[in-house]
Amino acid sequence: MTTLPRLSGLALAVAACAVLSGCATSNPQDPLEKFNRASFAFNDTIDRVALKPVATGYKKVTPGFVQTGVGNFFGNLSDAWSAVNNLLQGKGEAGMTDVTRVALNSTFGILGLLDIASEAGLQKHNEDFGQTLGYWGVPSGPFLMLPIFGPSTIRDTAALPADRWGDPWKRKDPHNWRNIGSGIRVVDQRASLLDASNLMEEAALDRYEFLRDGYMQRRQSQVFDGNVPRAADETDADDAPTTNTQVVPEPVSPPANPAPEKQ
Repeated sequence: MTTLPRLSGLALAVAACAVLSGCATSNPQDPLEKFNRASFAFNDTIDRVALKPVATGYKKVTPGFVQTGVGNFFGNLSDAWSAVNNLLQGKGEAGMTDVTRVALNSTFGILGLLDIASEAGLQKHNEDFGQTLGYWGVPSGPFLMLPIFGPSTIRDTAALPADRWGDPWKRKDPHNWRNIGSGIRVVDQRASLLDASNLMEEAALDRYEFLRDGYMQRRQSQVFDGNVPRAADETDADDAPTTNTQVVPEPVSPPANPAPEKQ
């Protein structure tokens, strides 16, 4: 058994333990907050001690065009799974766009190192199985901060094994190349977030709440492709000024005994 399925299984086990042990909380919107904050502190320690310093050095030393190539290469691999999820959601046009992107970038783009599909006007999508479940009505459930994996929800954690299975790089042989590539991928992704993480550290009074709220809003937007439906109560409130406020119209005909007009 490879390391990846073990990690995915561990993530599901952690989610189950969090649900069972994290019910007592003062925040009804984050019932697993106690567990989540402990996981956040664990992840933050690993990031400060190891991942962020390595990513900072990688960004300083590695030429920009190499970083772009690495991002394009793994982005091209993710397009394949995006295509599958778009088709599962019934988005045929978006799915075929993803397929075309993979075909163009894998051939003329030199195995995805060049993103010529974007230059040709083919929009890039980022779809995963958690979004597919959300598209078909599966609720997200509470926010869940997973050790190592980071922010998630109960729904997205349940979808994690499928997302890992759908990553073509996980089938790369030999194993040492796969592991090296996976390490470079993580470092490159962390390097791309350095500016955002520095901004969060400077601006947020509570970094956990900032990350949690931002993640939940972003995931909701991703599930609905940016068109998040308003809740019924919000819709009523928004419509109130136009639907409930009545303006008395001018009478169509004068009253029976009109008062004399003042001169």
